[in-house]
Amino acid sequence: MWFDEAVIYQIYPLGLCGAPAENDDVTVPRLRRLLDWVDHIKALGASAVLLNPLFQSDRHGYDTRDYCTVDCRLGTEEDLRAVCDAFHAAGLRVLLDGVFNHVGRGFWAFRDVQEKKWDSPYKDWFHLNFDGNTGYNDGFWYEAWEGHYELVKLNLWNDAVVAHQFDAIRSWVEKYDIDGLRLDVAYCLPPEYLRRLRGFANGLKPDFVLMGETLHGDYNRWMGDEMCHSVTNYECYKGLWSAFNSMNMFEIGHSLARQFGPEQWTLYKGRHLLSFLDNHDVERIATKLTCPDHLRPAYGLLFGMPGVPAVYYGSEWGLTGRKSDGDAALRPAVEKPEQNELTAYIARLAAAHRESKALCYGSYRNVVLTNQQLIFEREAEGERVLVAINAGGAPYTAHFDARAGRATDLITGAMHDFGGGSELPPYSAAFWRTE
Repeated sequence: MWFDEAVIYQIYPLGLCGAPAENDDVTVPRLRRLLDWVDHIKALGASAVLLNPLFQSDRHGYDTRDYCTVDCRLGTEEDLRAVCDAFHAAGLRVLLDGVFNHVGRGFWAFRDVQEKKWDSPYKDWFHLNFDGNTGYNDGFWYEAWEGHYELVKLNLWNDAVVAHQFDAIRSWVEKYDIDGLRLDVAYCLPPEYLRRLRGFANGLKPDFVLMGETLHGDYNRWMGDEMCHSVTNYECYKGLWSAFNSMNMFEIGHSLARQFGPEQWTLYKGRHLLSFLDNHDVERIATKLTCPDHLRPAYGLLFGMPGVPAVYYGSEWGLTGRKSDGDAALRPAVEKPEQNELTAYIARLAAAHRESKALCYGSYRNVVLTNQQLIFEREAEGERVLVAINAGGAPYTAHFDARAGRATDLITGAMHDFGGGSELPPYSAAFWRTE
């Protein structure tokens, strides 16, 4: 499907567009700022845009008030349609963030329960106990997401709740022609719910994608032919930065081999997990890496490893942001996109990834693994690419059986001769497609 060959560009609209942190109930068409980003995203080599929460919420988008109304801080239905139309006209697919595990305290059905208590027809939409209470003193206790009582957990075993959510998703397809969903905290969603959602999504439009947010554990619990098509690869996210910071490429090399290696027991062969160096929940990669020179090889590794690579807005020109400074530091307002040498480099990586069947679909096998170097093989449909990473600050000459005499570097277009060893410049990445 299209997602398997995609390069994703992620945007947190409430942040990028400069919306106030608290919903002020004032309608301002800030979302149209994204129209100025279409050409930039296309030039970067992305093929799809992931938009984090867009619908009416209390604060940050994950505390939904109404699934069917665009957040007034971003504009109106017409503004969102104009943005989606512009992305589609540029050949970009659109994924929205589906927040289905919980809602905000301002969610219309929860407010009805606050008003009418046990007489509310929506009391069974939540996990309530009228013999208890919370710090909000509603006169009843309710289950919250991970103890955060501003996020009210929905009862996904209630058919009316599921029907309401599915109606909202159908309306997003009808109004905005979206191509898929990111499922927030998919690790909290019951497998039975995911199966119902997959069956529903299969009937919406061909190749409608479900990509779930997962953190730890066996991703096959949430991903499969009847559940999510893909999930976030947080295991390798950690390795992508810490392997460089600790100068220990064994960490990421072993993680990738465990997930995708040639042995029969490896976990996710044939699956296309979402790969990323940063996103709206974690520290910016330019801040996370202790050595700035590691940015380029880290992106090279991201685009060369198995998975669907994602770039978070602003990181393509080296935007920084520290998690200890709060969400706003990770989700800043940006008037217009910027370009520099890093942006141009990522564009070359994206083009190489997109145009290579081996990089999109290929197997995985470690060829050279040292503390500072990693070379692995990707092979599919008669194409073989050797991805070579040098995290060290000195040139490195690798000696290995390349099973070929020459290759073309998909990043630079330069010819490479394997005879006499393969020299890797400091802080570099190469995608050698063998002859």
